[in-house]
Amino acid sequence: MSFLADLWLPILVSAALVFIVSAIIHMGPFWHRNEFPPLAEQDRVQDALRPFGIAPGEYMLPKPKDMKDCNAPGFVEKLKRGPVGILTIIPNGPMSMSRPLVQWFIYTVVVSALAAYVLHATVDPGAPYLHVFRVAGTVAFTAYAVGLWQNSIWFHRPWSNTLKHTFDGLIYGCLTGGAFGWLAA
Repeated sequence: MSFLADLWLPILVSAALVFIVSAIIHMGPFWHRNEFPPLAEQDRVQDALRPFGIAPGEYMLPKPKDMKDCNAPGFVEKLKRGPVGILTIIPNGPMSMSRPLVQWFIYTVVVSALAAYVLHATVDPGAPYLHVFRVAGTVAFTAYAVGLWQNSIWFHRPWSNTLKHTFDGLIYGCLTGGAFGWLAA
């Protein structure tokens, strides 16, 4: 845990930079604006789903009972009839950004702490800026971006959205690498 004592400043600075830049990216008129288009007839779809009282969570539609059921004629027919999807239900009521923003900041601190751990374990103190930048930036990019790719592979999230978030991850990785290169090199 000495890496936390040695690298606490770049951890906090990089986390704060990522937090601020991510807010600018997501609130500005940039590449995330059209990520979630409105569902056609969204009022009717909401009205149709409301009586079911679906609890917040993630659901698959249709959902097979087991792997054997995937090839059963009845299940295959459900897939053909559609719609087929993965549905995320969030709690009803006004949207609050407080909890997600706190969780996001904690996440940025954790990513920066992981970058600090790898940096501390692999790079000698006093290493050149570029070497520190590459190690910390690569760890941060991997944490912010690469783990999202599986959502497009397995859950049909549009690759265009995943690539936008990968670009975000590249920016966040560069910010993290830059903060560590500046403050820890």
